[in-house]
Amino acid sequence: MDEDLRERLRTAAASHRPDRARMLARIERGMAEEPPVRPTRAPRSPMPWLRVAGATAAVCGVLTAGAFAVTSAGREEPRAGQRVAAGPTSHRPESPPPGRGAALPAGSGPLWSDGSLNPNGNAYWAQSEVTVKTTRPLSELTVELRIALNGGVHTTGSWRSLPEKDFVASATEEDGFLVYRWTLRPGRGVPTGTHTFAGQYNHAEGSRDTGRDDYTARGRATDGQTSVGGDFAETH
Repeated sequence: MDEDLRERLRTAAASHRPDRARMLARIERGMAEEPPVRPTRAPRSPMPWLRVAGATAAVCGVLTAGAFAVTSAGREEPRAGQRVAAGPTSHRPESPPPGRGAALPAGSGPLWSDGSLNPNGNAYWAQSEVTVKTTRPLSELTVELRIALNGGVHTTGSWRSLPEKDFVASATEEDGFLVYRWTLRPGRGVPTGTHTFAGQYNHAEGSRDTGRDDYTARGRATDGQTSVGGDFAETH
Protein backbone atom coordinates (compact mmCIF):
# COMPACT_ATOMS: atom_id res chain seq x y z
CA MET A 1 0.00 0.00 0.00
CA ASP A 2 1.62 3.29 -1.14
CA GLU A 3 1.76 6.42 0.97
CA ASP A 4 -0.74 8.33 -1.20
CA LEU A 5 -3.43 5.70 -0.68
CA ARG A 6 -2.77 5.61 3.05
CA GLU A 7 -3.15 9.38 3.23
CA ARG A 8 -6.48 9.30 1.37
CA LEU A 9 -7.77 6.60 3.69
CA ARG A 10 -6.75 8.62 6.73
CA THR A 11 -8.48 11.73 5.37
CA ALA A 12 -11.68 9.83 4.51
CA ALA A 13 -11.78 8.10 7.87
CA ALA A 14 -11.17 11.32 9.77
CA SER A 15 -13.95 13.17 7.92
CA HIS A 16 -16.50 10.36 8.24
CA ARG A 17 -19.34 11.28 10.63
CA PRO A 18 -22.15 8.67 10.81
CA ASP A 19 -25.66 10.22 10.80
CA ARG A 20 -26.91 8.53 13.96
CA ALA A 21 -30.20 10.47 13.99
CA ARG A 22 -31.05 9.26 10.50
CA MET A 23 -30.24 5.68 11.41
CA LEU A 24 -32.43 5.79 14.50
CA ALA A 25 -35.24 7.27 12.42
CA ARG A 26 -34.99 4.34 10.02
CA ILE A 27 -35.32 1.95 12.92
CA GLU A 28 -38.38 3.75 14.24
CA ARG A 29 -40.03 3.79 10.76
CA GLY A 30 -39.42 0.09 10.39
CA MET A 31 -41.16 -0.54 13.69
CA ALA A 32 -44.03 1.85 12.85
CA GLU A 33 -44.68 0.23 9.46
CA GLU A 34 -45.39 -3.12 11.12
CA PRO A 35 -48.84 -4.18 9.68
CA PRO A 36 -51.46 -5.60 12.05
CA VAL A 37 -51.48 -9.34 12.55
CA ARG A 38 -54.28 -11.18 10.71
CA PRO A 39 -55.20 -14.52 12.23
CA THR A 40 -56.08 -16.01 8.87
CA ARG A 41 -52.72 -15.35 7.31
CA ALA A 42 -49.45 -17.17 7.87
CA PRO A 43 -46.82 -15.45 10.04
CA ARG A 44 -44.85 -12.73 8.26
CA SER A 45 -41.25 -13.33 7.28
CA PRO A 46 -38.96 -11.82 8.18
CA MET A 47 -40.34 -11.07 11.68
CA PRO A 48 -40.28 -7.45 12.97
CA TRP A 49 -37.46 -8.07 15.48
CA LEU A 50 -35.30 -9.31 12.63
CA ARG A 51 -35.76 -6.02 10.78
CA VAL A 52 -34.90 -4.09 13.94
CA ALA A 53 -31.87 -6.28 14.51
CA GLY A 54 -30.82 -5.79 10.90
CA ALA A 55 -31.06 -2.03 11.16
CA THR A 56 -29.14 -2.04 14.42
CA ALA A 57 -26.46 -4.24 12.87
CA ALA A 58 -26.19 -1.80 10.00
CA VAL A 59 -25.55 1.06 12.45
CA CYS A 60 -22.88 -0.97 14.25
CA GLY A 61 -21.37 -1.97 10.94
CA VAL A 62 -21.00 1.64 9.84
CA LEU A 63 -19.38 2.64 13.15
CA THR A 64 -17.06 -0.35 13.09
CA ALA A 65 -16.07 0.29 9.48
CA GLY A 66 -15.15 3.88 10.35
CA ALA A 67 -13.00 2.81 13.27
CA PHE A 68 -11.32 0.12 11.16
CA ALA A 69 -10.56 2.62 8.40
CA VAL A 70 -8.83 4.98 10.87
CA THR A 71 -6.81 2.18 12.40
CA SER A 72 -5.78 0.69 9.05
CA ALA A 73 -4.80 4.04 7.57
CA GLY A 74 -2.54 4.86 10.56
CA ARG A 75 -0.70 1.51 10.55
CA GLU A 76 2.45 1.02 8.53
CA GLU A 77 3.31 -2.37 7.19
CA PRO A 78 6.77 -3.56 8.28
CA ARG A 79 9.42 -3.38 5.63
CA ALA A 80 11.37 -6.44 4.63
CA GLY A 81 13.71 -7.44 7.43
CA GLN A 82 12.09 -4.96 9.85
CA ARG A 83 10.95 -6.16 13.26
CA VAL A 84 7.60 -5.14 14.65
CA ALA A 85 7.96 -4.08 18.27
CA ALA A 86 5.78 -6.00 20.65
CA GLY A 87 4.20 -4.53 23.75
CA PRO A 88 6.01 -4.73 27.09
CA THR A 89 5.83 -8.09 28.78
CA SER A 90 6.00 -8.81 32.47
CA HIS A 91 8.96 -10.80 33.62
CA ARG A 92 10.44 -11.85 36.92
CA PRO A 93 13.66 -9.97 37.71
CA GLU A 94 16.73 -12.05 38.00
CA SER A 95 18.17 -12.56 41.44
CA PRO A 96 21.09 -10.32 42.10
CA PRO A 97 24.41 -12.02 42.11
CA PRO A 98 25.71 -13.01 45.51
CA GLY A 99 27.25 -10.07 47.33
CA ARG A 100 31.05 -9.94 47.47
CA GLY A 101 32.71 -8.95 50.73
CA ALA A 102 35.80 -6.79 51.05
CA ALA A 103 38.91 -8.26 49.47
CA LEU A 104 40.84 -10.36 51.98
CA PRO A 105 44.49 -9.57 52.72
CA ALA A 106 47.22 -12.05 51.94
CA GLY A 107 46.24 -15.68 52.43
CA SER A 108 47.86 -19.02 51.71
CA GLY A 109 46.59 -22.49 52.56
CA PRO A 110 45.23 -22.46 56.11
CA LEU A 111 46.64 -18.97 56.86
CA TRP A 112 45.08 -15.52 56.44
CA SER A 113 46.69 -12.28 57.62
CA ASP A 114 46.22 -8.54 57.97
CA GLY A 115 48.45 -5.64 58.99
CA SER A 116 47.00 -2.54 60.64
CA LEU A 117 47.73 0.40 62.96
CA ASN A 118 46.00 0.50 66.31
CA PRO A 119 43.62 3.52 66.36
CA ASN A 120 44.68 4.44 69.91
CA GLY A 121 48.06 5.76 68.77
CA ASN A 122 48.94 9.45 69.11
CA ALA A 123 51.32 12.04 67.70
CA TYR A 124 54.32 10.42 69.46
CA TRP A 125 53.49 6.72 69.79
CA ALA A 126 52.07 3.93 67.63
CA GLN A 127 51.25 0.22 67.69
CA SER A 128 51.48 -1.89 64.54
CA GLU A 129 49.49 -5.13 64.63
CA VAL A 130 49.70 -8.34 62.63
CA THR A 131 46.55 -10.47 62.70
CA VAL A 132 46.98 -14.13 61.75
CA LYS A 133 44.05 -16.49 61.26
CA THR A 134 44.61 -20.22 60.83
CA THR A 135 42.00 -22.79 59.91
CA ARG A 136 44.19 -25.71 61.03
CA PRO A 137 46.50 -26.20 64.02
CA LEU A 138 50.14 -25.19 63.45
CA SER A 139 53.18 -26.99 64.78
CA GLU A 140 55.51 -24.16 63.69
CA LEU A 141 54.98 -20.39 63.42
CA THR A 142 57.27 -17.38 63.05
CA VAL A 143 55.82 -13.88 62.76
CA GLU A 144 58.10 -11.01 61.75
CA LEU A 145 57.08 -7.33 61.89
CA ARG A 146 59.41 -4.76 60.30
CA ILE A 147 59.09 -1.04 61.12
CA ALA A 148 61.23 1.33 59.01
CA LEU A 149 63.60 3.44 61.16
CA ASN A 150 62.21 6.77 60.00
CA GLY A 151 60.89 9.61 62.13
CA GLY A 152 62.76 8.72 65.32
CA VAL A 153 61.33 5.20 65.74
CA HIS A 154 62.28 3.51 69.02
CA THR A 155 60.74 0.35 70.52
CA THR A 156 58.60 0.52 73.64
CA GLY A 157 57.63 -3.16 73.80
CA SER A 158 55.55 -5.89 72.15
CA TRP A 159 52.86 -8.46 72.95
CA ARG A 160 50.88 -11.32 71.40
CA SER A 161 47.47 -12.83 72.18
CA LEU A 162 48.87 -16.39 72.44
CA PRO A 163 50.60 -17.53 75.67
CA GLU A 164 53.89 -15.73 76.27
CA LYS A 165 55.64 -18.93 77.37
CA ASP A 166 54.96 -20.54 73.96
CA PHE A 167 57.10 -18.00 72.03
CA VAL A 168 60.56 -16.58 71.88
CA ALA A 169 60.17 -12.80 71.26
CA SER A 170 62.77 -10.24 70.22
CA ALA A 171 63.10 -6.65 68.97
CA THR A 172 66.25 -5.73 67.07
CA GLU A 173 67.43 -3.15 64.52
CA GLU A 174 68.37 -4.77 61.20
CA ASP A 175 69.23 -3.03 57.91
CA GLY A 176 67.29 0.15 58.65
CA PHE A 177 64.30 -1.57 60.28
CA LEU A 178 63.10 -2.23 63.80
CA VAL A 179 62.30 -5.93 63.61
CA TYR A 180 59.89 -7.65 65.99
CA ARG A 181 60.04 -11.43 65.79
CA TRP A 182 57.94 -14.10 67.53
CA THR A 183 58.98 -17.75 67.12
CA LEU A 184 56.93 -20.68 68.40
CA ARG A 185 58.95 -22.85 70.77
CA PRO A 186 59.59 -26.48 69.79
CA GLY A 187 56.89 -28.84 71.05
CA ARG A 188 54.29 -26.06 71.33
CA GLY A 189 51.38 -25.51 68.97
CA VAL A 190 49.10 -22.80 67.63
CA PRO A 191 45.38 -23.68 67.73
CA THR A 192 42.91 -22.81 64.99
CA GLY A 193 41.54 -19.29 65.36
CA THR A 194 42.60 -15.64 65.08
CA HIS A 195 45.75 -14.42 66.85
CA THR A 196 47.37 -10.98 67.17
CA PHE A 197 51.04 -9.93 67.34
CA ALA A 198 51.80 -6.25 68.13
CA GLY A 199 54.91 -4.06 68.14
CA GLN A 200 54.90 -0.72 70.00
CA TYR A 201 57.24 2.23 69.38
CA ASN A 202 57.77 5.95 69.84
CA HIS A 203 58.36 8.25 66.88
CA ALA A 204 58.85 11.92 66.12
CA GLU A 205 55.92 14.26 66.60
CA GLY A 206 53.27 14.15 63.88
CA SER A 207 52.30 11.62 61.24
CA ARG A 208 54.76 8.88 60.38
CA ASP A 209 55.12 7.34 56.91
CA THR A 210 54.41 3.57 57.07
CA GLY A 211 55.00 2.95 53.35
CA ARG A 212 58.06 0.76 53.99
CA ASP A 213 56.67 -1.20 56.95
CA ASP A 214 55.76 -4.83 56.30
CA TYR A 215 55.31 -8.24 57.92
CA THR A 216 55.52 -11.98 57.22
CA ALA A 217 54.13 -15.08 58.93
CA ARG A 218 55.46 -18.57 58.19
CA GLY A 219 53.99 -21.73 59.66
CA ARG A 220 53.63 -25.48 59.31
CA ALA A 221 50.36 -27.42 59.33
CA THR A 222 49.77 -31.14 58.88
CA ASP A 223 49.85 -30.75 55.08
CA GLY A 224 53.10 -28.79 54.92
CA GLN A 225 54.54 -25.29 55.22
CA THR A 226 52.55 -22.15 54.54
CA SER A 227 53.30 -18.41 54.61
CA VAL A 228 51.60 -15.04 54.26
CA GLY A 229 52.72 -11.41 54.27
CA GLY A 230 51.66 -7.83 53.67
CA ASP A 231 52.25 -4.18 54.46
CA PHE A 232 50.68 -1.15 56.18
CA ALA A 233 49.04 1.33 53.82
CA GLU A 234 48.15 3.95 56.44
CA THR A 235 50.34 6.63 58.00
CA HIS A 236 50.53 7.54 61.65
